[in-house]
Amino acid sequence: MNVSALDLTGTVVVVTGASRGIGAAMAELLGKCGASVAVNYHASADRAREVADRIEASGGKAFPVWADVRDPEQVQSMFAQVAETFGAIHGLVNNAHIDFPVKPFPEITWDAFAAKLNGELGAAFHCVQAALKYMLPAGRGKLVFVSSTLSRLPGPGFSAHASAKAAIDSFAKSLALELGPRGITANVIAPGLIDTDATAHQPEEMKRKYAAMVPLRRIGLPEDVAGLAAFLMSPLSDYITGQYFSVNGGAFMP
Repeated sequence: MNVSALDLTGTVVVVTGASRGIGAAMAELLGKCGASVAVNYHASADRAREVADRIEASGGKAFPVWADVRDPEQVQSMFAQVAETFGAIHGLVNNAHIDFPVKPFPEITWDAFAAKLNGELGAAFHCVQAALKYMLPAGRGKLVFVSSTLSRLPGPGFSAHASAKAAIDSFAKSLALELGPRGITANVIAPGLIDTDATAHQPEEMKRKYAAMVPLRRIGLPEDVAGLAAFLMSPLSDYITGQYFSVNGGAFMP
């Protein structure tokens, strides 16, 4: 990818859940574009280190940083480490995956449903509040939230996931309205079916059928999502906020 138009030199970005999949692809592309990247992870230290190493091998700056983003104290500590290391925080990509039950709604317990809602929205809430401590005094900042097309086009068995992502979509719009006058943008990226570890359990026949109905005739790759994240972190998107961008090859056209 030609990244010359997306020069992020001098920009510091925290990417949560960046040790693999979409998060890793976003972190690596942001690094290639010149950003200094904090590669957040929870359980995959080795993979996060590998992502940071690849960023540095391409000429960028990065370091892995551990935190369970559902825990406000760990989040505050993580952002303090990033600010101490890089001197500032200009961007946040809320991407960390929160597990959820995939089952018919009558079989889901409230505890399992609430865990997804609280985990998803709580992680975003804690990370944004921590990031704003550095963005508001600087008068600039970019917030990107990774949602899902399921928030607008729900599927059977995904009620917890769809509801949690819909909450994220609404949260982003509220932030865009409230923080816009302070120089901070907030946007949503909603991937469709993307080929990652999280979708590896899906039957191959289902993936083939899905690809056949997509206008671009393939399942998405993490790199397809990463390009949009880099754009939304760049000055090219300075007048874009409160928007929902779906990356799905045309499978869903809102």
